[in-house]
Amino acid sequence: MASFEDIEDATGVRLSWNAWPTSRIEATRMVVPIGAMYTPLKEREGVNALVYEPVTCKTCRAVLNPCCQVDFRGKLWICPFCLQRNQLPPQYADINERQLPLELMQEFLSVEYVLSKPPGAPPVFLYVVDTCLDEEDLKALRDSLVVSLSLLPPNALVGLVTFGTMAQVHELGFSDCPKSYVFRGSKDYTGKQIQDMLGLSGGAKPAQPVRPGQMPTPQPAGVTRFLQPVSQCEFTLTTILEQLQQDPWPVANDRRPLRCTGTALTVATGLIEAAYQNSGARIMMFVGGACTEGPGTVVGPELRERLRSHHDLEKDVAKHWKKATKFYESLAKRCTEKGIVVDIFAGCLDQVGLMEMKSLVTTTNGYIVLSDAFNTTVFKESFNRLFTKDSDGFLKMGFNATLEVQTSRELKKSACVGETEIGIAGTNAWKFCGITPRTSVAVYFEVAPQVQTFQPGTYGVIQFVTLYQHSSGQFRLKVTTVPRMWTEPSATAIPASFDQESSAVLMARIAAFKSEVDDGPDVLRWLDRMLIRLCQRFATYAKDDPQSFQLAPNFSIYPQFMFHLRRSQFLQVFNNSPDETAYYRHILNREDVTNSLIMIQPTLTSYSMEAPVQPPNVILLLDTYFHVLIWHGETMAAWRKAKYHEDPTYAAFRSVLEAPKTDAQDLLGERFPIPRYIDTDQGGSQARFLLSKVNPSTTHASSAGAYGAPSGQGQAIPTDDVSLQVFMEHLKKLAVTTS
Repeated sequence: MASFEDIEDATGVRLSWNAWPTSRIEATRMVVPIGAMYTPLKEREGVNALVYEPVTCKTCRAVLNPCCQVDFRGKLWICPFCLQRNQLPPQYADINERQLPLELMQEFLSVEYVLSKPPGAPPVFLYVVDTCLDEEDLKALRDSLVVSLSLLPPNALVGLVTFGTMAQVHELGFSDCPKSYVFRGSKDYTGKQIQDMLGLSGGAKPAQPVRPGQMPTPQPAGVTRFLQPVSQCEFTLTTILEQLQQDPWPVANDRRPLRCTGTALTVATGLIEAAYQNSGARIMMFVGGACTEGPGTVVGPELRERLRSHHDLEKDVAKHWKKATKFYESLAKRCTEKGIVVDIFAGCLDQVGLMEMKSLVTTTNGYIVLSDAFNTTVFKESFNRLFTKDSDGFLKMGFNATLEVQTSRELKKSACVGETEIGIAGTNAWKFCGITPRTSVAVYFEVAPQVQTFQPGTYGVIQFVTLYQHSSGQFRLKVTTVPRMWTEPSATAIPASFDQESSAVLMARIAAFKSEVDDGPDVLRWLDRMLIRLCQRFATYAKDDPQSFQLAPNFSIYPQFMFHLRRSQFLQVFNNSPDETAYYRHILNREDVTNSLIMIQPTLTSYSMEAPVQPPNVILLLDTYFHVLIWHGETMAAWRKAKYHEDPTYAAFRSVLEAPKTDAQDLLGERFPIPRYIDTDQGGSQARFLLSKVNPSTTHASSAGAYGAPSGQGQAIPTDDVSLQVFMEHLKKLAVTTS
């Protein structure tokens, strides 16, 4: 059998269980639900899209796939989901067992079709720019925006909204002098009012289809004043951006700038609603502080009023939180209905109100980039990387995607946890306003109550069907079919089919979702109960004998993942602001298994000139996904400061010093958003990032031999957390106990 990683490379799917029990009761006893981590647009080398229409079932609309029974003589196929007999189209008249179309071959369980629908309109990119920034930050942001214009497709439509105390929509169709429409920041406008004020009250016009690379058909004059193809307005927009000034409204020393973020987003949404319906649009907001004016206010303008903390949210004393959250959720609903993606780029040392605005990004599958300022590498590189192109020169992003999940009768959909609205169940289709090759969703299933028994050895089938608009304008359909065998509950095939890595990520997504609605300690207790039950079900042990406890290799690392998940920033809010917590959970809910595991259990690599490794004579490379940190032991740092690496006789030391930097650059080169890069020494202030993540086997309170440490070697970590060794000892005791 192929490894789980090979299956993921071929199909984009990783399941928690790769064999399923024939009984619903047994499925609940497996503790970890049957779930799939699915990356719809997973890139696969050497496989091109099929340029013809898919063959679909006339009853349930499922797509022809290798799991279908095909009658080659009668030219019929039987749908594995509704058991409907369907006629094959005339172009399949010559197929037989040896001459199959690509979509019926077992090697192609995942195929993509280019549909013959007329291409959609070019994508719209609407920049929403905060002008309440200091001069240095605003200049860096202006420069980045000007550079981004050259990265957009020439036929893409672009527009500009700026905001401070007021929100301004800039007219790009009038090049003689800068001209803009100003909206009062303290007022909540309806979509109709915005369209009337902009002279767009004729209503939304359906987007006219165009061929890939072709210029869009001119829309009514009202729309083209604000949204124009990059190739036509690049000079005008560049001039406006270069002349962009700080918000002129005076700010007293004891007050925050008046920033109408909510009004600016409302105006931007109203503009796109008036111009293009469901034609692929992105609102890219660049914000340098919290909203202090008008709808969506997060904090008052007076500095003596502090921004809400987790403690305030727990005690329900956050003054603006509920009202602001409700406002942004209503705006998110409008954006979702119209197919508008919202991205938030925050450049601020303080909070910007991400906790309240997260629904805008989560429900539309946008991006969040959190940086200290707009002149940092984290922002600049991440923003440029958003416009990565494929080998054909098209942006690696899709628009207006819908994911539909079909299952054979023995299974039913439970919930979807991903970039659509988290936790929605009772449906088999979910909408994404934007989709990229990195987008990963978690879909959970249940074994349906059986009307009649079904035979072990038969296959259950799941089919994921993703319809989206490619950045070239083409409409494409990605179809992935996943067959898995039904097995007797007592069979060894079920435990052998457990994928501990994808299971850990699926459970982490549920835990992160629970953390949004439940108290932190309740979530940790639930996670502990699930782990103990799993160990009781699948470990081998003698009752009341912890020493006899043993897990199979494919279960052995799962408790370790849970240990690190309990300590992670996804469940522990200590030392994190509400904005940071919202950011971390959003990233967890969009990344695949490999990246999510790095977030849950960071990787630590050591570099040394000798073996066994001694703590002072080592360099460590820590990768938490959000941070890439190089830590030099005391001796290594002293040698570097003495410049031994510049002496040719110490070439070995130079190579050890450079190796982690090379590896760190490789990590930085493939991530989005760009991680924060830290280079520190033992005892340095930024070494705290390392100390907070490593297993605390030696703490400030432990002596030699305590907490599982065989000796006093290594730096003591000041923490009250238990070590992995103590965690495992307690787990063994609780799992084998008879009570």
